[in-house]
Amino acid sequence: MTDPTLTDLLLTPILEADPAGPRVTYYDDATGERIELSALTLANWAAKTANFLRDELGVAPGDAVRVDLPAHWQTAAVLLGAWWAGAHTVVGAADGTATSVALVTAAGLDDADESEVAALSLDPFGRPLPDLPIGVTDYATAVRVHGDAFTPSGTGPSVGGRSAADVLEDARRRAAERSWDASSRVLSTAPWPDTESVVDGLVAVLAAGASLVQVANADPAALERRRTTEKVTHSFPT
Repeated sequence: MTDPTLTDLLLTPILEADPAGPRVTYYDDATGERIELSALTLANWAAKTANFLRDELGVAPGDAVRVDLPAHWQTAAVLLGAWWAGAHTVVGAADGTATSVALVTAAGLDDADESEVAALSLDPFGRPLPDLPIGVTDYATAVRVHGDAFTPSGTGPSVGGRSAADVLEDARRRAAERSWDASSRVLSTAPWPDTESVVDGLVAVLAAGASLVQVANADPAALERRRTTEKVTHSFPT
């Protein structure tokens, strides 16, 4: 029997406690975009991503996958999918770790020299990226055909070379220091440029059983209104 992946450790308690409630709510104040995902929908997207990584890009437990994407609901699904597939994630620019798979935006294609590259448009309607270079996979097109259930076959170091259990323990400690718990609704404007920021701004929220309101291109006036309409209990950074 394999050890549970970080995604199993994060999502299983949430799915058991509240599968239908809002888990990740994403705003982009520059475009007016608002997307809300329940734990079940987030898990379905993560499963599709894990199946895509394993079946199309050949990711096996222990492989290193580079994720160079902004703080976005699709990024959360990509990270959870990579951890579910047993991958070790390198977040942001290449750090010297040997990676054969990368998931990037169009802006990151020039720096992606991995043998397998998937590009994300991050379009709210799932539109693909036009005119991709030969050999680059469009994530939006490819992921939707994959199943929304996933059975992991193994796990490797999840984040920063640490085991899933170590990352979970660290994330729970950070959440406790901020008084986050299952009743918390965390509004965050923090980016996710590296491993530490992902643990801070995503993993710690899920580890606490809390829900996340992630805002891009934040409008200060809109943030004040949103604290009321989204029933926010905590802000990050404070």
